Amino acid sequence: MSSGKLRNIGPKSAAWLRQTGIHSQEDLEAVGALAAFIRVKRAGFKPSLNLLYALEGAILGCHWQDIPEERRQELVLAASEEVAKLPPPRGRRMPAAGPVTTVRHDEEEAAMPEPDFGFDDPAAERD
Repeated sequence: MSSGKLRNIGPKSAAWLRQTGIHSQEDLEAVGALAAFIRVKRAGFKPSLNLLYALEGAILGCHWQDIPEERRQELVLAASEEVAKLPPPRGRRMPAAGPVTTVRHDEEEAAMPEPDFGFDDPAAERD
């Protein structure tokens, strides 16, 4: 499927669709926008809701921005319900990092004595 065969679908989205078994307008129409979007998610890709709207527009033969707001909301609600049913992604994921704080120790460092590591510094003896 090239990006010219389906309205609203760019090369990256077309590649995702091909990898999920959707190769033509007829395939997309048979599956439907929501199921096609879920296939892409299930395959491990991270599509935005714009793909869902683009798929609906491709089926209806209109620009994705022309999808009525009410229909967009229906699609989002249905997609949220379906995505919630998907198993968690495979592989090890790192936990989210905690907040980052910056602590300045300039004054403390200046007041602290030099650490004594238990040996003499040969460079200090030359002075």
